[in-house]
Amino acid sequence: MKIELSQVSRWYGNVVAVNDVTMTIGPGVTGLLGPNGAGKSTLLHMMAGFLAPSGGTVTLNGDRVWKNHHIYRNIGLVPEREGVYGFLTGWQFVLSAARLHGLADPEQAARKALATVEMEEPKDRRVETYSKGMRQRVKVAAALVHDPPVLLLDEPFNGMDPRQRLHLMDLIRAMGTAGKTILFSSHILEEVERVAQHIEVLVAGRHAASGDFRDIRRLMTDRPHLFMIRSSDDRKLAAALIRDPSAGGITLRPDGLEVQATEFRRFARLLPKLAQAEGVRLHQVSPADEDLESVFSYLINRSTG
Repeated sequence: MKIELSQVSRWYGNVVAVNDVTMTIGPGVTGLLGPNGAGKSTLLHMMAGFLAPSGGTVTLNGDRVWKNHHIYRNIGLVPEREGVYGFLTGWQFVLSAARLHGLADPEQAARKALATVEMEEPKDRRVETYSKGMRQRVKVAAALVHDPPVLLLDEPFNGMDPRQRLHLMDLIRAMGTAGKTILFSSHILEEVERVAQHIEVLVAGRHAASGDFRDIRRLMTDRPHLFMIRSSDDRKLAAALIRDPSAGGITLRPDGLEVQATEFRRFARLLPKLAQAEGVRLHQVSPADEDLESVFSYLINRSTG
């Protein structure tokens, strides 16, 4: 099945959460990557039919999603926020989801879903006693109980220990390989690289980039980088660096040099060689703009510039 978004926007008063997004999500695993506050949850909720677009359309196999209750047969949603009643056991929570879907054998469906996420043993405990990772897994079980062809997961790996994360990653990859349409959001590039075949990047509500992880890595690597450098002779090093086109701008500060590298690969090769040639010892070379917000802000400026 295929989800299509055409010029989709969503705003709350004067606040624009999602701005003119167009993309297509098809079979396989797609990662929705972006910093916190980028609009990922809003976009997923519109795809799931829980939130109306302020503009544009969201369709599933050509059918509009909003106010179309039939689509819930085909979509499973794992929200980031807690949507689990603590007084229920894991079994009761997943079984209630199976019954709400009107399944012919809800007990068997619930057992299968809990086994899929390795929650058979703690299923009779109250959800309020679960760890964060266990609550995540029981939410996944409830979303899978009716075996939907489309699965939407909002930051699904939050709170999971390494073993739980690896198991869920393997499960998502296997379902994608089997032909399900899976979209999961994350603000961690490593998670998306390990699971997704395709990546969509969202920044400040806008669609900033699209491609496989190699395409996205290349965009991030080729952007201008800002470095803080401390050396035995900052002035001498600055005078040498300014002569090379890979250093687009240099600022001499009391605590070192701030250098904008416009050609990352060339600059990375040049710096140690140049320092050695000038007899300057490097004490520290550290990126000053490696947080996701700055990385993705470059992508969105690039896409709209």
